[in-house]
Amino acid sequence: MLEDMNEKCAVVGIYGNKEASRLAYFSLHALQHRGQEAAGISSSNGTKLQTIKKRGLVMRVFDEKKLETLKGSSAIGHTRYSTAGDDSILDAQPVFARYDLGEMAIVHNGNLTNAEEIRNRLIDKGAIFQTFMDTENLIHLIAKSEKRKLLDRIIDAVQRIEGAFSLVFLSRTKMFAMRDRHGFRPLSLGKIPSGGYIVASETCAFDLVGAEFIRDVEPGELLIFDEDKEPESVKVFEPTPKHCIFEYVYFARPDSRVFGQSVYQTRKNMGMELARIKPVEADMVIPVPDGGVPAAIGYAQESGIPYEMGIMRNHYIGRTFIEPTQEMRDLKVKMKLSPMTDIIKGKRVIVVDDSIVRGTTSKRIVRMLKEAGASEVHMRVSSPPTTDPCFYGVDTPNKDKLIAANMSQDDICKFIEADSLAYLDEASLLRSANAKEENYCTACFTGKYIV
Repeated sequence: MLEDMNEKCAVVGIYGNKEASRLAYFSLHALQHRGQEAAGISSSNGTKLQTIKKRGLVMRVFDEKKLETLKGSSAIGHTRYSTAGDDSILDAQPVFARYDLGEMAIVHNGNLTNAEEIRNRLIDKGAIFQTFMDTENLIHLIAKSEKRKLLDRIIDAVQRIEGAFSLVFLSRTKMFAMRDRHGFRPLSLGKIPSGGYIVASETCAFDLVGAEFIRDVEPGELLIFDEDKEPESVKVFEPTPKHCIFEYVYFARPDSRVFGQSVYQTRKNMGMELARIKPVEADMVIPVPDGGVPAAIGYAQESGIPYEMGIMRNHYIGRTFIEPTQEMRDLKVKMKLSPMTDIIKGKRVIVVDDSIVRGTTSKRIVRMLKEAGASEVHMRVSSPPTTDPCFYGVDTPNKDKLIAANMSQDDICKFIEADSLAYLDEASLLRSANAKEENYCTACFTGKYIV
């Protein structure tokens, strides 16, 4: 799939550790795959918040000098994947504000489905917005709340919003972490050996800083971090889990545990299921790197067909927004992906990818393999056809750009120029994740929206 669908962001929070900002920095490195447009950290020394945020990768936004200024034992951080044309630094997070109770910063992973309604209502009452982010709505809701305590204001604010949200709030002395009632986006809690706690979008952040995984933050749960205390749990909403199944398909890092399952093993299971239900005779199984690797391994093991790294990926090619011609777009794929001609030539090849969104990248890959001498190219996709856009925190093309919403499977096969094409079905996908259908959101495959 490469860059057809993008997660908008990742969040991290560190509380009760004198190296909070550095631990947040390293955690954001581990979460960089969830957002590469901008990064930011807010820290608190107990009396004042300090925020640094900028467009670019984590390692380019921060250096030792900047981290030195982010003092204190608590910090929250964010990496962002913005939508096209949304390039203002004001739209980077954390969102910081001063209000009647002091100072506060917020980071958010997800998407508020009633954001425009709330914004218009607030503007009618005199609110002035600095960004286009739905996250800024929360600042105004908290500032305008008639509750006296910050905890009560946060609860008051989140009860007014709808949609997907994993949130971390930082005040001068406390930190709060919250998931929406459906738990669309992941958020986990860990304990840091050198002291304090961490919450992060994925457990791969815990591994990098040596934190011990405790548990997932529950859907509808608010955690309160206060000095010299264990995290306090408040049930704001009755949980009705509807986790995003696409975290398993594509977004999460393979070495993370998401929604209680190993991402790597789940993807490998998808490949094994795919081999069982959609077999084809071939000489080798190759992945589209990097997303298709675990599923391709599973497919090869289950089918008994040898696994080969038939395509190499260049990890040093950045995103390219200016692609004025078809030739330039084709060149971009060739810059990123290179066929192993000596391995592929004269062979029947099964190509495993995590998904097909627009279909244009798949077409270029199939064409590239045939130009390298493959006698047959069979495309196998370790998820169902993507037929509907997501409104819960994923930057998805409109429905008219989703190839599976506008073409039959046979027509898609002809379009991408493959010898055969097959997808994993929804039941097999859920079985791969040991998941109950009622606990997962599959709207991108079914059009059945939760909110």
